[in-house]
Amino acid sequence: MPRSQKVEFPGSQGGKLAALLELPDGRPRAYALFAHCFTCSKDVFAAARIARSLADAGVAVLRFDFTGLGASEGEFANTNFSSNVEDLLRAAAYLRDAHEAPSILIGHSLGGAAVLAAAGRIAEAKAVATIAAPADPSHVSHLLADARPEIEAKGEAEVILAGRSFRIQKQFLEDIEGHRLADAIKSLRKALLIFHAPRDSVVGIENATAIFVAAKHPKSFVSLDGADHLLSRHEDARYVADVLVAWATRYVPGLAATAEKSDVGEHGKVVVRETGNGAFQQEVIVGRHRLLADEPVSVGGTDTGPGPYDLLLAALGACTSMTIRMYADRKQLPLERVAVTLAHDKIHAEDCADCETREGKVDVIEREIELTGDLDDAQRARLMEISEKCPVHRTLHSEIKIRTRPKA
Repeated sequence: MPRSQKVEFPGSQGGKLAALLELPDGRPRAYALFAHCFTCSKDVFAAARIARSLADAGVAVLRFDFTGLGASEGEFANTNFSSNVEDLLRAAAYLRDAHEAPSILIGHSLGGAAVLAAAGRIAEAKAVATIAAPADPSHVSHLLADARPEIEAKGEAEVILAGRSFRIQKQFLEDIEGHRLADAIKSLRKALLIFHAPRDSVVGIENATAIFVAAKHPKSFVSLDGADHLLSRHEDARYVADVLVAWATRYVPGLAATAEKSDVGEHGKVVVRETGNGAFQQEVIVGRHRLLADEPVSVGGTDTGPGPYDLLLAALGACTSMTIRMYADRKQLPLERVAVTLAHDKIHAEDCADCETREGKVDVIEREIELTGDLDDAQRARLMEISEKCPVHRTLHSEIKIRTRPKA
């Protein structure tokens, strides 16, 4: 299982850059460097998901905050595309000196453009992947169109991007206008994988076309149909991660054997581990299956997955529905569909007429079962009786012992 280590290194403007190094179990087969999107941070969901999946496949991944963003030092207003490229080179130098130079470079949105610009100066890199990247950094200027007159007149302006305020200076606009990536892409001499959503409303699909046409082989394009620019849906980020791992095995020696193993949980065991994103986000691994658990924003979480009690209710609901289905099919009852709705609450014991506990509070789970089909009253009553025989239901009602020990 991968481990996250907080590290820092000097950025292009002298301040410390905050980073996370995702390490796999055992010795890494390769190292990758991830550059996040414009005004984002290393903790954006897509970056975290992709980094962890690569770590699962044996690749250590360094993701960091550009100068002035996230937990990194420096003033964002003093940065530009050129400084981002230099930050990337500093990150590659850190890996080279402390561990091993990155053989895989990954960039999301403007970070993808920065990776394309920097790749030629990272000799050890063998494979480059871009996600929703613009063909030129000047593409982001449309996000600043409303503030451009003020920036031109006063030299800077406050701009709202993704709901946050950033100070943009005129030098930023001048810098992005001065960069053209076509030559860098043509002379890449590295394997290139381009991810892009056809309906990306932030960076249009024509950018992927321009990058693909400019690049020489080996080059590949993967369409992220239905995805948004930030890959905010878990399944989209997971898809990118899975494809990226499979693709990288062709270019990174030794990675193929690791990827074949994958991080499949041991049968009969559930693994829950912190992701490092937000205060409470957890990754849940059940065999080949993965999901996130979290808490609502109202209690300090990031609401990226169901909470612990939600998962408990889901277990009871799924078991209830499956138990009813198994019985109905065995008895050839005309049951078309089962739906189970559950809710959890804590009430005062004195308010519960059928509870044995008389003091304090008790947990109450309300379970509503909907049976659809041409069932008579007797059949419906029998299926309701069968629902009480659900194994999870029985477990919750029986004596439970939880034995906890530290992992050796």
